[in-house]
Amino acid sequence: MPFLGQDWRSPGWSWTKTEHGWKRIVFYGHDLEDNNREIDLNVLCSSNKENLFQCDVGDVCDLPTTKRKKDFYNNNTKSQFVFTDKWIYVQKGSTKERHGYCTLGEALNRLDFSSAIQDLRRFNYVAKLFQLIARSQLTSLSGAAQKNYFNILEKIVRKVLEDHYNPRLVKELLQDLSSTLHSLTVHVGRCVLVGNVNIWLCRLETILNWQQQLNNLQIPKQISNGMSLSDLPLHTQNKILYKLSDAYDIINLGQATPTLHILSENRILWKKLCHFHFSDKQFCKNLVLTKSDNVDWKLMYFTLQKHYPVKEQYGDTLHFCKHCSILFWKDCGHPCTANDPDSLMPISPQHFIDLFKF
Repeated sequence: MPFLGQDWRSPGWSWTKTEHGWKRIVFYGHDLEDNNREIDLNVLCSSNKENLFQCDVGDVCDLPTTKRKKDFYNNNTKSQFVFTDKWIYVQKGSTKERHGYCTLGEALNRLDFSSAIQDLRRFNYVAKLFQLIARSQLTSLSGAAQKNYFNILEKIVRKVLEDHYNPRLVKELLQDLSSTLHSLTVHVGRCVLVGNVNIWLCRLETILNWQQQLNNLQIPKQISNGMSLSDLPLHTQNKILYKLSDAYDIINLGQATPTLHILSENRILWKKLCHFHFSDKQFCKNLVLTKSDNVDWKLMYFTLQKHYPVKEQYGDTLHFCKHCSILFWKDCGHPCTANDPDSLMPISPQHFIDLFKF
């Protein structure tokens, strides 16, 4: 006799104990958190929801216009589910216990990226991950994952506009996303992207609007009566420069004061930066010498950067448990029976993308 019920080996439903007994937990649309909030496209695609599909008597309804408004309305609706667990089981094939596989879009919906961007340790990690998705994985996202992607992206832009945190990284993200969307919607055709092409054209206009806002961003000068960076001793300012692993951060900090500019041009500083990001074998292939046969380490860094990827550093990353194949944020934890710290492996943004390539 065939077994028609739910597989007893699956995780099963979520239950809570009440005074009347056990009750199954069901999530509805009104329980959504801010992670699944819709994108506000009213400025670019003005439409009144109450009169969205209504026509006055005697007027002829324009079918393409009505369909376009309906697409915009469907694009702005919320997702139907919210996940309380901030981890996901990465499955690449079917087993006796589990059937199917995990996709990039599912991981994007399950992991709490909306809260992660509020943490400065994770902001650069999430922004870099979204940049890689924009470059190569945008067409693999489902409709729900696309909505979630642009909802979180809107929060990233808003955080930069409010807190002025790392606008350069977000500008690069929007530039890559704009180039990808323009190529897919104009040069390739409508069959590549999930959803109506009008929705993607509207999203492209939204991205262009975000880019204009970031280009017009003016960081106000902070007025402080206390100690400033220039009041610190020279060796302290020099140590701060040596702690930076991004060349552009060193150059930007060197523009703050004449003293920092002199410290930022130090040959030893750029030499250590080169040794941090690149190997000796890479040096031998791309030596850059000055007229006095000395190595120009600053020019050497930017020459090597064109040929080899730089080493990435993040305050906090996603982790993968090799014992139970679960991807999670370390401080959120995950349901694992093995108490083995060696089974936890930090996941870079590129490794995250590679986990979902089949």
